[in-house]
Amino acid sequence: MTDTTLLDRFAAIVGEKHALRSADDIDPYLHEPRGLFHTGSPMVLLPSSTEEVASILALATETGTAIVPQAGNTGHVGGQVPLSGHRQVIVSMSRLNRIRHVDLASNSMTVEAGCVLANVQDEAKRADRLFPLSLGSEGSCEIGGNLSSNAGGTAVLAYGNMRHLCLGLEVVLPTGEIWHGLRSLKKDNTGYDLRDLFIGAEGTLGIITAAVLKLFPIPVGKQVAIAGLKSPSDALEVFGQATASCGPALTGFELMPRLGMEFTTTHIPGNRDPLGAPHPWYVLIDISSGQSEQAARDLMEGLLEQALGSALIDDAVIAQSDQQADTFWNLREAMSASQKPEGTSIKHDVSVPVSSIPAFLEKADAAVLDAMPGARIVAFGHMGDGNIHYNISQPKDGDGEAHMARREEINAMVYEIVLEFGGSISAEHGIGQLKRDLLASVRQPIEIDLMRRIKSAFDPAGIMNPGKVIALPSGS
Repeated sequence: MTDTTLLDRFAAIVGEKHALRSADDIDPYLHEPRGLFHTGSPMVLLPSSTEEVASILALATETGTAIVPQAGNTGHVGGQVPLSGHRQVIVSMSRLNRIRHVDLASNSMTVEAGCVLANVQDEAKRADRLFPLSLGSEGSCEIGGNLSSNAGGTAVLAYGNMRHLCLGLEVVLPTGEIWHGLRSLKKDNTGYDLRDLFIGAEGTLGIITAAVLKLFPIPVGKQVAIAGLKSPSDALEVFGQATASCGPALTGFELMPRLGMEFTTTHIPGNRDPLGAPHPWYVLIDISSGQSEQAARDLMEGLLEQALGSALIDDAVIAQSDQQADTFWNLREAMSASQKPEGTSIKHDVSVPVSSIPAFLEKADAAVLDAMPGARIVAFGHMGDGNIHYNISQPKDGDGEAHMARREEINAMVYEIVLEFGGSISAEHGIGQLKRDLLASVRQPIEIDLMRRIKSAFDPAGIMNPGKVIALPSGS
């Protein structure tokens, strides 16, 4: 069978209009956000139904055609784009974008994998419910990608990551078989939990086509504050006070350095430091109440008074409107993007035990600055769940190419320190192709072997996103 004949067979499944072959049409699907991977593909398929996805995978298994699932193309580790030098067909889920069902009694919503996260949030709000996953890319990322990467975001502290927010899945297996697992049960102890295998698998075991998501009551009251303090150790103490005094009402606790605040107020229009004087570190605190706005206000004011009284924070301001609360959050959410105008940046998505964050930052900063004098460290993130985005901008007026040329060296240094503290090299971005080889060096051999067995059992033909997450032995 010629290559053209094979592509014609794939095109016939979705219709020629939805089988992209020209370089110009395919190009947008090849460029991932960080620009780390330069790749190509002979075709992008845009199915509109689970049945079309099933036909695509059945044909792919029959012909040994490698498939790369893509949903939103916002991933940071190259899991959603083909390997360079390989002829891998991209299957975009963007046309599977229907809200199938909203069940208010069960507090659940059944959506297709191509639904944009912001649209799911809006649909939940129209039903007087909350879908709490919130990401900087929520205007373009899609639910299938959120599930495949087990996305976290800013609300993990209160609601958990995507694995906690999903009740059931519909998945097409590499053979073209369909697993109809769209159950909305809170309790279901009937054998192995297949759902959790597919969540976080980055499209290496099958393609998620739909999911049952958990919904929550919309908080009646919400308060957001930013506080300035001297150190991550003080921030950790404030977090302990917040956990004790606010309990489940504490929905966000973000750590930000002064340098990050300078970047985001300099380069992001509309951002400004809400405190009167600069501080070495800042925390953003988000409190929600199911009772009233006043209840949330009382919790926030009580927490800040306690922290000020114990000299853990030096100044603080509470947002006076929803708009100002959004502005406070934008200071944190824009911190990564604000590094780009400052030049190149070596970025890490890591986690350590919450109690180890101050010690990790101290040790990592010392090691990085010793190896790379003048580097500008912007370490920020979800202090409440231990996820730190440890980013290193090039020295001011330095050579960006020379900075990035040392990326592997600096990565190894940072990851070694992360592991010393019992942490993880990937907190919420996944493994993809960026960290695939590293994964084998940081997990136990039995863990890697079990992953390979699972991959081989689900995908014996090896067609599903090959070269991502786990490398199979040569010849398999």
